[in-house]
Amino acid sequence: MNFYDNAEAYSAGESERVMGAAFKELGWKRHEYVVSTKLFWGLHEGPNMRNTLNRKYLSQAIEGSLERFGLDFVDLVFCHRADPNTPIEETVWAMSDMVERGQALYWGTSEWTADEIRAAYDIADRHNLHKPLMEQPQYNILWRDRVEKEYSRLYEDIGLGTTIWSPLSSGLLTGKYLNGVPEGSRATLPGYEWLRTMLTDEDQNKKVAELKKIADDLDVSLAQFSLAWCAKNPHVSTVITGASSADQVRENMKALDVIPLLTDEIMERVDLVSLM
Repeated sequence: MNFYDNAEAYSAGESERVMGAAFKELGWKRHEYVVSTKLFWGLHEGPNMRNTLNRKYLSQAIEGSLERFGLDFVDLVFCHRADPNTPIEETVWAMSDMVERGQALYWGTSEWTADEIRAAYDIADRHNLHKPLMEQPQYNILWRDRVEKEYSRLYEDIGLGTTIWSPLSSGLLTGKYLNGVPEGSRATLPGYEWLRTMLTDEDQNKKVAELKKIADDLDVSLAQFSLAWCAKNPHVSTVITGASSADQVRENMKALDVIPLLTDEIMERVDLVSLM
């Protein structure tokens, strides 16, 4: 595991500081890891600095991220959301200039529509600029359409890569919510009522129960099974996972051993459940 995903908005920049401090403490050489960040939400109040992809914000935001990381560059930088109030051409020029300055090696998008990605790519191509090469969408067994349908033409047409997030659907695909919300889980926290509603959805949990039967047949955990299912998709470049403990990281990594178990028959069983 050598790819570490981050974002300016995570804990208002503190996440980047913590990750940068970890890189330094571990003494890793810069060529030994890949790190990304995402820009859009902003940290500072004032005009042009929140929920935007304008040139002023992007130019200052990447400088702030690099300072917090303590790095000269990030490998990947994503536009964390699309900005309907800034011309895509302005954003493309700003992101391309970021790459040209050496502050990032590649740039991409997160949760953009296929039309927005293609428009950005075409603008970059027309002006001989650095093109958007990767997208960070939500993707899991229960949330499939954007990656499998909406983006389907982009993989071959522009070589789009994906770093998918929420492969466990905020924990739903671990199976731990089949009998309600456990005490101490994230869904019990104030402000996370929306998550509690999603995790206790009766129809979704019926699907999870059926998926758990498939995982049980393979003698693997539902979480490992769900991660492996995502990684098996040839259009998924990497699967972003989160964890609250080292043991959880170790368990998640065992998903690599599950991928070879996902035969055509198993994948068809998953389709019958997830697409019903």
